[in-house]
Amino acid sequence: MTQPTPAVVLVSGGLDSLVSAALAREAGHPLYALSIDYNQRHHVELDAARRVAAALGAVRHVVLPIDLSAFGGSALTDAAIDVPKDGVGAAIPVTYVPARNTIFLSLALGWAEAAGARDIYLGVNALDYSGYPDCRPEFIAAFEHLAALATKTGVEGVPFRFRAPLQHMTKADIVREGARLGLDMGMSWSCYDPTADAKHCGLCDSCRLRHKGFEDAGIPDPTVYAVTPPAP
Repeated sequence: MTQPTPAVVLVSGGLDSLVSAALAREAGHPLYALSIDYNQRHHVELDAARRVAAALGAVRHVVLPIDLSAFGGSALTDAAIDVPKDGVGAAIPVTYVPARNTIFLSLALGWAEAAGARDIYLGVNALDYSGYPDCRPEFIAAFEHLAALATKTGVEGVPFRFRAPLQHMTKADIVREGARLGLDMGMSWSCYDPTADAKHCGLCDSCRLRHKGFEDAGIPDPTVYAVTPPAP
């Protein structure tokens, strides 16, 4: 019987990455969990990432430091830029981190090639996302094409598969999938602007979308918020 190949799973500590990684485990892959410490404002998410990797039985969990605050350009990497708290808008928000998923997938691809993994899982979705261009299906497809051109493994004809199993799910769908998988979704972290006492703020885009997902799914939200999130 053929042994399943390992999968590199991007684990931010968020709800989406938790469910995505759990789906990789359900598919039978040994998990190589990769979290990026990019000096993000919500650094507490890395504690959640460690909980997630341990709970899912990751073979190895790498927390890789790469300080994107040196570049700035985002409310998540520049303390001088406030995280918006007035609802989800139509424009690309200031919480967008320049080229973040391009950078993260490049690192995941490097580890996958070194580790003999052919599957890379990430928790992006295009329905309830907050306007981020690097969460779109077109981006994932383009990066998969790039991987075939940019690696020794790809040139030798062995494809990398970029798995975005939540791509076309709403946040409610993701919550329901987490419940189906029997996950403790309370161990995940979504807030962009944690309070001093380590609560979800309840007002940022990510808190609003998270809470609405639980409400729409009809599943109790285990998250501790400083204030109850209003509608997105």
